[in-house]
Amino acid sequence: MCCDGKEHFLTGLIDQFGRTATDLRMSLIDKCNLRCRYCMPAEGLDWLKKNDMLTADEVIRLADIAIARLGIEGIRFTGGEPMVRADLVDIIASVHNAHPQVELAMTTNGINLEKKIDDLVAAGLSRINVSLDTVCPDTFAKITRRDRLTKVLEGLHSAKAAGLDPIKINAVLLRDINDDQAAELLTWTIKHGYQLRFIEQMPLDADHNWTRDNMVTAAEIREQISQVYTLTPHKSPRGSAPAELFDVISQESGEVLGTVGIIASVTEPFCADCTRTRITADAKVRSCLFSHTETDLMGLLRDGSSDDAIADAWREAMWHKPKAHGQTKTGLGMPGFVQPERTMSAIGG
Repeated sequence: MCCDGKEHFLTGLIDQFGRTATDLRMSLIDKCNLRCRYCMPAEGLDWLKKNDMLTADEVIRLADIAIARLGIEGIRFTGGEPMVRADLVDIIASVHNAHPQVELAMTTNGINLEKKIDDLVAAGLSRINVSLDTVCPDTFAKITRRDRLTKVLEGLHSAKAAGLDPIKINAVLLRDINDDQAAELLTWTIKHGYQLRFIEQMPLDADHNWTRDNMVTAAEIREQISQVYTLTPHKSPRGSAPAELFDVISQESGEVLGTVGIIASVTEPFCADCTRTRITADAKVRSCLFSHTETDLMGLLRDGSSDDAIADAWREAMWHKPKAHGQTKTGLGMPGFVQPERTMSAIGG
């Protein structure tokens, strides 16, 4: 018996508000080779010790439990930067070989993509999201504290040449840094055949300097883009997707040039439709990105516990998923909100 007295007659990851998690975000490492201002300080963080992180075999076992016992339909590998792990290709190949029907995706900064993309695709990787906030070299260096834009662009073009489609770009606009570059970045992504998603900056920075008042909102992003393009809501149903899609229309010809997505996690939250469950690189279940509690699976992975026992602990953790933003109501940055201690790189995007 668990889940407040409810028997496990359901095999999936259902919570007390009726949501079912079918999308797994699995962090492979907390380290990153960039130092983005909205994620971590210039000097980096105290990284996990190797023995405290999931091994490749443990990642593969958790993926198998998630798919075979818990109804997970897609896995996105995250970090930190997942390509920092030397065994990434082996992990993807093993999960794909066991479950070829399951889509395997990855979120990356793209720096090492050019060197590894062919092996990743051959292993079974089907989609990527690349974090890229600007195509201006000076702005890129200011945001990431690294002069690596050329490597990211080379990685993107290599991924396209390898046949990955769609290739999504994740971008965060920061006040007084790149908040005037939305239309420029959109023009560039349309030209190169990528799908752009703007994400409102969330309170997951290591310095805890985020404020709601200083955040570039979805409304501002739409207004800025609308100075160059006409935006109309995309016809496809949104479902549980975090991004609201818009058709991008030329103001001169009326031609639909592509789409752009806006993920308004702060000002227009979509918590009621969330289908995500998260595993950190040290094997903690986070039912919500902003959770203040975690459920440890590492002990069960290493003490001889069965797959069923691990699945039950995972179900229990997800049953107690908070209603929204780690609490009983939506409201990032509103009175009563407390930022979680873990940063985005430590959680996994």
